Amino acid sequence: MKVVVLGAGVTGVAAAWYLHKAGHEVTVVERQGAAGMETSFANGGQISVSHAEPWANPHAPAKVLKWLAKEDAPLLFRLRADPRQWLWGLQFLRECLPGRTRHNIRQLVNLGLYSRAALRALREETGIAYDQLSRGILHFYTSDAEYEAAQAPARLMREFGCELEMVSPDQCVAIEPALAAARHLLAGGSMTPSDESGDAHKFTRALAQLAAARGVRFAYDTAVEDIAVAGGRIDGVRVRDAAGTRLLSGDAYVLCLGAFSPRFARRLGVRLAIYPAKGYSVTMPVADAARAHTVSLTDDEYKLVFSRLGDRLRIAGTAELNGYSTALNPVRCQAILRRTEQLFPGAGDAAQAQFWTGLRPATPSNVPYIGATRLANLFLNTGHGTLGWTHACGSGRAIADIVSGRAPEVDFAFCGLPPRRLPSRRPAMA
Repeated sequence: MKVVVLGAGVTGVAAAWYLHKAGHEVTVVERQGAAGMETSFANGGQISVSHAEPWANPHAPAKVLKWLAKEDAPLLFRLRADPRQWLWGLQFLRECLPGRTRHNIRQLVNLGLYSRAALRALREETGIAYDQLSRGILHFYTSDAEYEAAQAPARLMREFGCELEMVSPDQCVAIEPALAAARHLLAGGSMTPSDESGDAHKFTRALAQLAAARGVRFAYDTAVEDIAVAGGRIDGVRVRDAAGTRLLSGDAYVLCLGAFSPRFARRLGVRLAIYPAKGYSVTMPVADAARAHTVSLTDDEYKLVFSRLGDRLRIAGTAELNGYSTALNPVRCQAILRRTEQLFPGAGDAAQAQFWTGLRPATPSNVPYIGATRLANLFLNTGHGTLGWTHACGSGRAIADIVSGRAPEVDFAFCGLPPRRLPSRRPAMA
């Protein structure tokens, strides 16, 4: 079949790769001049199966209320006269129920395990390089109450197959010696030795180049203007490039437009509970290697992740629900720098820090939309929130199966498909 993939972020490029491997003729449409230039450009860098407790959990409502008046809060609802924001917020509250949280953790762990295995198989197949490190992810807590609250979700993640061990403050420092300066702040942590880190932007660009060399066509600097529907099917996508406007047709279409997906889906009668969650990151050169982390870290209190990307430090996180604005908020940027200096004094060269913000496509549950729709030839691969890099390869492989008429090899609540239960959560990757 001729398959048109809309969007060349990490999820769109991964989908294109696996669709081509499945034997399809693939065209990727991207409004930027290259792949991975928006939300995939400077994210936290973690392949984090262990990051499976969603923002929406039983403890979240009280925290959100506490954070409402704080400009540098980890999760900031900047209330707007936007019905979609309010509806999303109500759905978020529903997902905070214990039963929903358990269900969502299971979905995220299952997809994360499958996706991490797919990434490893792809890396072995292609030799792709992206500042990858396989040193695990250490999630540390600086609050006794938060450390205790983490025990129950950790048990759930282990039950669903995630390799995760709760560790003491001294064990945290033994795993990552750069935390020695912050030893007095630590209440404990959790370690997932099989998690990884790497530069999502480098990966996306490199995979796009590999895909193009194998025959995938990339239409860069090409904006999607409209989607035509006829007889319950997509008839074509109206795109605009330097040559003008034209209709691009295919047999199937995969929506990978991140936070902009709902704008196009809504025109087609497909409602997606996706709202842009603006995330921030800081990238700076290593100033003192002895003080800089090499294990990827997650700071629970400030909702920040720390990754080592070659000779650079990447610190990313927080979420601001404030519509589609991508303006940098200096208060939030400086808060990330202050926390980094508090934990790792002198590790990075703050004078050369580069700040970035991007719009994560957040669902209330953190669970993405992957699968079929009411339109016979429209498929979804969007809404990955903070886990687009973690879930990209698994989502791409799964959507390639679905488009090809096959059941994916992972137990996940795919859109438009009957639930499937598999005997194993760790399928072998060909």
